[in-house]
Amino acid sequence: MAGAAALWAAYRLRWRRRYLLARSSARCTRLVPRSDRTGGIAAGAILAFAVTRNELARLPGFLAHHRALGVEHFLIVDNASDDGGAAFLADQPDVSLWTTADAYRGARFGVDWLTCLMARYGHGHWCLTLDADERLVYAHHTCRDLRALTDWLDLTGRPAMGALMLDLYPRGPLNAPMQGADPLDHLTWFDAGNYVMTRHPDRRDLRIQGGPRARAFFADTPRRAPTLSKVPLVRWNRRYAYIASTHAVLPPRLNQVYAVDGGEAPTGVLLHSKFSPDIGDRSAEELTRRQMRTGADLYDDYYHALRDGPTLWCRASTRYEGWQQLEALGLLSRGGWE
Repeated sequence: MAGAAALWAAYRLRWRRRYLLARSSARCTRLVPRSDRTGGIAAGAILAFAVTRNELARLPGFLAHHRALGVEHFLIVDNASDDGGAAFLADQPDVSLWTTADAYRGARFGVDWLTCLMARYGHGHWCLTLDADERLVYAHHTCRDLRALTDWLDLTGRPAMGALMLDLYPRGPLNAPMQGADPLDHLTWFDAGNYVMTRHPDRRDLRIQGGPRARAFFADTPRRAPTLSKVPLVRWNRRYAYIASTHAVLPPRLNQVYAVDGGEAPTGVLLHSKFSPDIGDRSAEELTRRQMRTGADLYDDYYHALRDGPTLWCRASTRYEGWQQLEALGLLSRGGWE
């Protein structure tokens, strides 16, 4: 019976992947190219994909960080920004930009748009899929670029690398004025502990929850806390599809970004700048737009609390110092990459 259940689960996930690919292809027709520079993508180039909306304050740092890591071309969908972000992106020589005014939630939180672009342009490339408020760090990232990392992943037979989304926050209230021009100059603290993991039996992905959001907003209902585990770096194939943001991907073997033989697999960390001073305005807007949730009232209390600019810092908070610190805390692994 166990074998039959496993076969049935595999069959369902295979058809789920085909459905998601067909769905994304249909929604891709709603994307309007604004600056298409994909003709200049070189064979083997490392690509980054993202959906943005009103992220102008974060975009310069986001692009600069990942350019320094070795991203050679960015493929971005702008979802009706009104802060000048789309114009800024359209002027960047290494960015191809599409725009759409369609509902973010109706496109599976933007994943449908990116899945189509990744199938069209990412096939055979190492692809990094991110949000504009995320910056990838990994072992040796200050001296070894993504080309070195992906060469190591290829050498060790790993088609994907997982990462923990690490929520950063300021010393004081979330709505306090920004200290410095870059969000990461202002958001310098994080939770070093208080993380739990569960493994999905069919998809094989690890679901990590915890951190300041679980501590401050979901203490009584920890299972409702946001998922912090992602699979952002994948050697892409046009038959692949993300199933839930970048938290899980199909086929399931790509989700096994952890070691099962007693060793370690290389993992990264996504430094998450969600808790910038604009979080109150963004939360108030979300209470009206309702584009970030799957249930009508699931996160209402959460957004109401964020709108008021609470303080997440506590005596157990840890100041961010770099990837070596994250490795020592067990939040990042070099996985044998010396």
